[in-house]
Amino acid sequence: MHRKVKLFSLTMQIKFNQFTVIWTITRMLKVRAKKALGQHFLRDLSVAQQIAESLVFLSNRMPVLEVGPGMGVLTQFLLQNPRVQLTAVELDRESVDYLKVNFPQLHLIQGDFLRLDLNLLYPEGEFCVIGNYPYNISSQIFFKVLEYKDRIPCCSGMIQKEVAERLAAKPGNKQYGILSVLMQAWYDIEYIFTVHEHVFDPPPKVKSAVVRFTRNKRRRLECDEQLFKQVVKTAFNQRRKQMRNSLMPLIGKGNPILEQDVFKLRPEQLSVEQFIALTNLIATSNQ
Repeated sequence: MHRKVKLFSLTMQIKFNQFTVIWTITRMLKVRAKKALGQHFLRDLSVAQQIAESLVFLSNRMPVLEVGPGMGVLTQFLLQNPRVQLTAVELDRESVDYLKVNFPQLHLIQGDFLRLDLNLLYPEGEFCVIGNYPYNISSQIFFKVLEYKDRIPCCSGMIQKEVAERLAAKPGNKQYGILSVLMQAWYDIEYIFTVHEHVFDPPPKVKSAVVRFTRNKRRRLECDEQLFKQVVKTAFNQRRKQMRNSLMPLIGKGNPILEQDVFKLRPEQLSVEQFIALTNLIATSNQ
C-alpha cells in the first residue's frame, strides 16, 4: 500500500512537471502583439540581419541601445556582433519575460524609452540607437534622439515607409516637412530599403522602411536654435501658404522684411541652410 502511494505521487509529479514545461514552451513561442503599443513583430531573419548591419561604428566596441526588442529577432544578431555592447529597453512586460528566458545575457531595462534619462544610462561617451520602432511613436523617438545629438553618432532602424520618406525628403518634395528639416539639420539621412507587410506578425496595413541617420559635421546652427524650431514648425503648420502669411505671427503685420523674396516661397522650397538664414533675418527684425 505504501509503495502504491509513492508511485501515485510520483506519477502526479511527472504530469505536473510536463504541464509546466508545455506551458513554458507555449509562452516562449510567441508574445501577443499589443495594438496599443504599435507592435508588429518582424519574422524575416534576413531583414533583421540587414537592420543589425545598418549601424555605422566609430570605434571598435560601441554601446548600442535597442528600443523595443519585442521577441528579440533583431536582438539576436546584435548580440552576435563583437563590436556591439548592447542594452535593450522594452516597455511590454510580456516581452520582457520572454527576453529574460531566451536572452539571459542581454542587459535589459523594462521601461519607456521616451521617459528614459539617457545621461544616467550612458554617463559619458557616445552610443548608437537602433530598433524596429513602434509606428505610433517613431517621430517622438527621433525627436528624443535629437536631444542627445552630440552623443548619438548613428541611429538606424525600421519605421513606417511614409515617415522614412518624410525624413529623407529633399527640398521641393511634397514629403519634405518639419521632421525632415529638424533631423537633417544634424544628421545625414539615408533611406536604405523597403520592407513589405507580409514579413510581420501581425501584418501592418502599411509598408515599412529601414533608415539610417549619421551625425553630420555641424556642431551649432549659427542661429537661435529655439527660434529655428519655432520658425520651421510655424511655417509648415500652414505649408500651402506663402511664408509671408504663415510666419506673420512671429514677425508682425506690416514688418518690411515680409517684402523680401524668401517670404514669397512655401516652406518645402527652403533648405536647412535657408531656414537658418531666415531665422537670423527674423531675429534681427525683432530686435
